[in-house]
Amino acid sequence: MRDNWGMSSKQRIVVGLSGGVDSAVTAHLLKKQGHEVVGIFMKNWEDDDDSEYCSSNVDFVDAAAVADVIGIEIEHVNFAADYKDRVFAAFLREYQAGRTPNPDVLCNAEIKFKAFLDHAMRLGAEKIATGHYARVRELPSGEVQLLKGLDASKDQSYFLHRLNQAQLAKTLFPVGELHKTEVRRIAEEIGLPNAKKKDSTGICFIGERPFREFLNRYLAHQPGAIKDERGRKLGEHVGLSFYTLGQRQGLGIGGVKDKGSPRGGGEHRPWFVARKDLDSNTLIVVQGHEHPLLQSHALVADDLSWTSGAMPDFGGYGAKTRYRQADAACVLEPAADTIALRFPQPQWAVTPGQSAVLYSGEVCLGGGVIAEASP
Repeated sequence: MRDNWGMSSKQRIVVGLSGGVDSAVTAHLLKKQGHEVVGIFMKNWEDDDDSEYCSSNVDFVDAAAVADVIGIEIEHVNFAADYKDRVFAAFLREYQAGRTPNPDVLCNAEIKFKAFLDHAMRLGAEKIATGHYARVRELPSGEVQLLKGLDASKDQSYFLHRLNQAQLAKTLFPVGELHKTEVRRIAEEIGLPNAKKKDSTGICFIGERPFREFLNRYLAHQPGAIKDERGRKLGEHVGLSFYTLGQRQGLGIGGVKDKGSPRGGGEHRPWFVARKDLDSNTLIVVQGHEHPLLQSHALVADDLSWTSGAMPDFGGYGAKTRYRQADAACVLEPAADTIALRFPQPQWAVTPGQSAVLYSGEVCLGGGVIAEASP
């Protein structure tokens, strides 16, 4: 077996330059190996691009400065129309249905490794490369596996689990072989202008802005009751779409005590969103992080995607039901057009719309979108 980016022959490789340090070091490493490297800056959002929260203009200036230092060409490509059709429309549909989608997963499958990959191939590229912390490995059979990044704290395979064999075979992840500290060190060593630039957070079309403020512009909202699990009304919500399971902040009921709590006990424990009842437009909240309504031993996922092209054998695996959690032991069970995952240890705030991603050790097998969770 060999890691797919340890290539000896010179190739034409198109790198997605975001303006961040990871993609910059990606381009540098490939150029250093002797490949013909071309940078492409993807513009995916333009509705309010000049705002303080989401300015791709600043990122493009950073990406262009990086290209200049490395000594490669850079092209600015607008994928905003594709993004709106393929990612943002689905994002809004999911929120309107009361679920909490992960647009980064969809963006990778539909834009970065589809629209961008197609564009790169038209430019005569043999491969594309991005600054994701993940790895690819080709087996003797020709199958290409998606592996976790070596830096466990930065691993992004969760967001890449919908990539297929054709996409993986054309993709390189050079920084997936490194730890973030080493990436920063390389960036400083070669004098990259963005070496100390902080990592971006949030979704590109939202950036750092208040999430509810952004959704307000696109979603109709109907206020309704906030109730505890016994049906006691505690307050009013602003619209179910604006809340996610496990949410603690922004509920507006911080001063309400649970009358069932023992005196001097946990009556001041925080409230968490546990359920969204769309039929009655009610937000169900519970008190305490470990409340039973926040724990699930099973889930069903649909809209499945497997990196090998086939569903794994039924049995024991590791799974993530949200990014940045350790793999949880689970059992994969058969179901029609769906999968069921059963967990010996309860999982916290399993959220419909998020991805359930399956792992066999360091190999990311794929996964699906969580449809429902159960105790």
